[in-house]
Amino acid sequence: MSAIGLIRRIVEGCGSLDNIAAEVQSFGAKRVLMVTDKGVYSLGLTKGAEAALASAGLELCIESEVPPEPTQAQVQAIFDKAVGFNADLVLAIGGGSAMDTAKLIALMLRNDLNVQDLLDGKRPQSRKVPLIMVPTTAGTGSEATPNAIVLVPEQNLKIGIVCDLMVCDVAILDAKLTAGLPQAITANTGIDALCHLMECYVSKKHNPLSDGFCLRGISLIARSLRRAYTDGTDLAARSDMLLASCFGGIAIAGSSTVGIHALSYPLGGRYHIPHGLSNAILMPYIMEENAPYCLERYSDIAKAMGLDTAGKSAEEVAQMLVKELYELNRFLNIHCDLKAKGITLDVVDELTAAAAKVTRLLSNNPKDLSPDDMKRIYRRLIADNA
Repeated sequence: MSAIGLIRRIVEGCGSLDNIAAEVQSFGAKRVLMVTDKGVYSLGLTKGAEAALASAGLELCIESEVPPEPTQAQVQAIFDKAVGFNADLVLAIGGGSAMDTAKLIALMLRNDLNVQDLLDGKRPQSRKVPLIMVPTTAGTGSEATPNAIVLVPEQNLKIGIVCDLMVCDVAILDAKLTAGLPQAITANTGIDALCHLMECYVSKKHNPLSDGFCLRGISLIARSLRRAYTDGTDLAARSDMLLASCFGGIAIAGSSTVGIHALSYPLGGRYHIPHGLSNAILMPYIMEENAPYCLERYSDIAKAMGLDTAGKSAEEVAQMLVKELYELNRFLNIHCDLKAKGITLDVVDELTAAAAKVTRLLSNNPKDLSPDDMKRIYRRLIADNA
C-alpha cells in the first residue's frame, strides 16, 4: 500500500470503472466498503461498480450518507458504522467529501484511532487496508492528496488532517462519471483544481516534481474548462479536467496550497460556502496580491495557459494573467451572494482572525499576508460579491 505520499497507479479513460472488480481482487480483498454520498448514489453512478463487484463474488457494504462538508462528528459516526463490517478494502466513489471521509476511515480501520485522535496529531505507523478512489467531480484532487478536510463546528473552521498514508493505492479516472455534472459544479470544481495547481506552483515549498504536474495540469484546464462548462457531454474535455484535477492533488502531496485556501477555510467553516466556490471567488484576489512576489512563476503559468507573452515585461505578463483569471470567473458565471450568507463588512475581523490560524498554508504563501492584507482582501471580496 502507498506510504510515500504518491499514488501507486492511475487508471484513466472512459469506462475504466468497468474493471473495478479486477482492481479490488489484485489486493486479495473480499470485503469492500464503498463510501459515497446521496447525490452520487441516487444518480446511479455506483450501480455499475456494485454489479461488477457482486458478479465477482465480493461482499459489499455501501455507506451512502456522506454529507457535503462533513463535520468531525459525522465522519466519526460513519466510521463507527463501518467498523462492524470488517472491510479489507475501502472504495470511494464521489466528490471531495466522500473521498476525504473514505481516506479517514481507511486510516482508522484496524488502527485503534478515532477522528479526534487524528485532529490531535496522532498518526498510525501504517494503513491496514487498501484504498481505491474514483472521483465524480474534477476539482478537489482528493484521490491524490494526503489531506482530508473536516469541519469542526466548535471552531467555525475546516481543519486539514494530513498523513501520507491517506494517499490512495489506485485512482480510477472515468470521465463518464462526470458527464452529467451541472454547469455550476463544473465551474466551481474546475477552478478549485486550477487553484491547487497555481498555488502549488508559487508555494514556497514548490519543487521540480510538483512543478511538472502543475504546469501540465494548468495547460489541460486552459484548453478544456470552458469546453466542459459549455458542453457537459464533451468527454475529451471532461477527461482533461479529471487528469488535471488529479495532477493538482499530486502537486499538493509534494508542495502545498497557499493563501487562497487559507482565506477560503473560514468562508466554508462558519458560513458553509462550498469549498470549490469559496476558492473560486477568492482566486483572482489572492493571485493579484501575490503577483509582485513571484513574477517569473506567473510568467510560466501564463504560458501554460496559452497567453501571448511575447514582448511583454514580467510585470505586464503578471497583470495579463490576473486579468485572465477575473475573466475566466466571469465566463463561468462564478458568483456568491455573500450578504445572503451573512457575510458583510461587520465580520471581516472575525474572518481574518480565523484565516490567520491556518498557518500551515499561510506560511507557504509567496507574500507574508498581514492581518491588514487579509482584511483588505475580504473587504474587496465582499464589495464585489454583494
